[in-house]
Amino acid sequence: MLLDTFGRQAVDLRVSLTDRCNLRCTYCMPEQGLQWLAKPTLLTDEEIVRLVGLAVRELGIREVRFTGGEPLLRPGLVSIVAACAELEPRPELSLTTNGVGLARTAEALKAAGLDRVNVSLDTLDAETFHTLTRRQRHQDVLDGLAAAESAGLTPVKINTVLMRGVNDHEAADLLAWTLDHGYQLRFIEQMPLDAQHGWTRDGMVTAAEILERLGERFTLTPEQSAARGAAPAERWVVDGGPGTVGVIASVTRPFCRACDRTRLTADGQVRDCLFATGETDLRTALRDGADDAELAALWRAAMWGKKAGAGIDDPEFHQPERPMSAIGG
Repeated sequence: MLLDTFGRQAVDLRVSLTDRCNLRCTYCMPEQGLQWLAKPTLLTDEEIVRLVGLAVRELGIREVRFTGGEPLLRPGLVSIVAACAELEPRPELSLTTNGVGLARTAEALKAAGLDRVNVSLDTLDAETFHTLTRRQRHQDVLDGLAAAESAGLTPVKINTVLMRGVNDHEAADLLAWTLDHGYQLRFIEQMPLDAQHGWTRDGMVTAAEILERLGERFTLTPEQSAARGAAPAERWVVDGGPGTVGVIASVTRPFCRACDRTRLTADGQVRDCLFATGETDLRTALRDGADDAELAALWRAAMWGKKAGAGIDDPEFHQPERPMSAIGG
C-alpha cells in the first residue's frame, strides 16, 4: 500500500505521458509554448507499463488516469492503455484530454480498454475558445466529445475553468448544454500552476461565485457528502435531478484531508501532491537496474512523507516550479 503518516492511502495514480500540448491555454502556458522535456528523459512505453503494473500489483492502486500535457500526442497511447488493461487486478482506466484528436482515437482507445474520459472545455463560443487557447480547434473538441460518447467512454466528464471577464458569464449556459448532451460538468477553480506565474488570488473566479451564478438559473441541492468519498468535486443535484454539477474548489476549499492520489510525471518522478515542491526519481533507479521491490520501496517512501495539506489556501503559498503541463493533471 501507499500510506502516509496521516493515514491516507493512495489508490488513484495519475500518469503524465507527455508535457507537450497542442493548445496554449492562457491559464496554463505562454503562447510560444515551453521548453519541452528532452525525449531521452521521458519514460518509454515499456517503462510506463512496468511502473503502472508495479503500482497495481504491489502498491494498491485501483484507478489509473493518463494525463499530460496532452496525452493524445503520445504515439504509443493506445498500446499503453491496452497493456494496462491486461493487468491483474485490472485498474479503472481513464484519460484527461483537451479533446483535440479524440474524434479519431475514441474507438481505438475504447477497444484497447479505456473506460472513460475527462475533456477540458471552457466555452461554447468558438471565438472565446480561440481567445483562451490561441488555437481554432473548438469544433474538434465538440467532435471529440461526441465520439467519446458514441464509443462508450462514459460517463463523459467535462472540466471547465472560468476566467474573469472572459468566459465567467457562460457558467449557466455550459451547465444547460452539458445536461442536454448527457455530459457531466465539473467547474475547477483556476490553480496557481501556470508556467508564466500569472495567477492571482484576487483574479480567480471562486467556487462561491460559480455557485451563485448557477443558482440564478438552476435549483442546486447539495449531494450527500458520503457520495463524494475522496473525489475532489463537491456535487450538486440540478433541479431535482438526475443531472448533477460539480465544483472543484482547490483553492478556497482544498480537499487534502481525503486525498488518495499519487502522481508519476512523464520523466519518471513521483509526486505526492499536485503542489509538491519535491519529487522522488524512479526513472534513474529503474534504468540502473532496480528490481520491483526496490522501486516499490522508493515509491512508498515518497508517499510516506506527504504533508497534511498543500497549503494552497495560505496567502503565503508559493507555487511549484513545474507547471501543470509538466506535472500532469
